[in-house]
Amino acid sequence: MLTIILAIVLFVLLIFPHELGHFVAAKAVGVRVNEFAFGMGPALYKKQGRETLYSIRAFPVGGYCAMEGENEESDEEDAFVNKPAWARITVLVAGSAMNVLIAILVLSIMFGVIGAATTTVDRVQKGMPAAEAGLSRGDRIVSVDGREIQKWSDLSTALSGSDDTRSITVTRNGTEKTLYVTPVKQDSRYVIGITPMVTHSPLLAVRNGITGSWSMTRSLFGALKQLATGHVKADDLSGPVGMVSLVHQTEKAGLINFFYLVALISLNLAIFNMLPFPALDGGRILFVIIRLFTGKAITDRQEAAVHGAGMALLLLLMIFVTWNDIERLLT
Repeated sequence: MLTIILAIVLFVLLIFPHELGHFVAAKAVGVRVNEFAFGMGPALYKKQGRETLYSIRAFPVGGYCAMEGENEESDEEDAFVNKPAWARITVLVAGSAMNVLIAILVLSIMFGVIGAATTTVDRVQKGMPAAEAGLSRGDRIVSVDGREIQKWSDLSTALSGSDDTRSITVTRNGTEKTLYVTPVKQDSRYVIGITPMVTHSPLLAVRNGITGSWSMTRSLFGALKQLATGHVKADDLSGPVGMVSLVHQTEKAGLINFFYLVALISLNLAIFNMLPFPALDGGRILFVIIRLFTGKAITDRQEAAVHGAGMALLLLLMIFVTWNDIERLLT
């Protein structure tokens, strides 16, 4: 039951904010939104606004933003298709931008809850190199071998690789002091026997949320490059069924891992939607740019046909990855 609840939360956090981004941007640039829905399937509740029908639907797995003239020709002045190029691109980018913001928000909350490691020493383990070198609780690590330490992970990186003696500069009671430490190898890592002080500062949590999102984004682009070059097989792709399986795994590992998964998939969705492929937001943006320079050489009907074909290919891809997910579960 918990897996089902967390899976629903995951899909809501992935899809609804994406559609909300399109909705807010559409309203901001004057595009008429015919319906904005929370959830999918039969409507449980409807309320007609001045120009938009707001609805809550039976299956809480996302939502949609139906804009006038989004996929067809329209004579209405406030139709999406009749708006300037900058306005259409703004609306199309807004969905992925919201997914990025969701990732930053989720990671910021996660870091706020678990705290963030500072560069100040909390505990020094007896009998370890740090204690022998004279490191003390409250020392703030400034540099290692002259290399500035801005965050705790910088220290781990600086100590990795060998057991060579390192010069560690710390600030103690307002003055700098240089100590010499020789790391020892434990479980394939080089350590000196210290742990950091943890802070629950909101500002630091947000900063770590932003840097963590950027690190994830770089990793996802790396994975995309590997897929394009054949280093990752198409059989390794996963879809909604696989996502539910991942939710079940993170449920066992703890909610912190679930938050990490939400952020990771949200960024994945943002990047995927920006790919220049028909039917995706990136493909639509590409057409907006092409038609900006070619005028009426491509008609609305022709563009709609290309996006329709792209949607059919995406549905085939969804069937393929869902089959992969089911096969992996069975084996």
